Amino acid sequence: MAYDEELAERVRALVGNEPGRSEKTMFGGLATLVNGNMAVAARSKGGLLVRVPADEEEAALAEPGAALAVMQGRPMSGWFTVEASGCETDADLARWVARGLSVARALPAKK
Repeated sequence: MAYDEELAERVRALVGNEPGRSEKTMFGGLATLVNGNMAVAARSKGGLLVRVPADEEEAALAEPGAALAVMQGRPMSGWFTVEASGCETDADLARWVARGLSVARALPAKK
């Protein structure tokens, strides 16, 4: 299953001309990176995969459709999946994208 093209376009519109921004297909989805660090991805299963700042994890868990990401059976601290229903509105999507961007911006650039 391919990622949601409409959702990917909505993410692009929010990210705009972010310095160091790039896109890469990863895990069957389309990831938005900042200086080589993944911020957010439109998932192949629908919805998003988002990096979340450590101090926002508890609040993020309380949001509809959000869950700690699990990869190969292992919970991934700092990574959240967001069901499509959790990012339907522009405000919800903007909040998730902002979280991912804030983490990616704070990391050292990858070469």
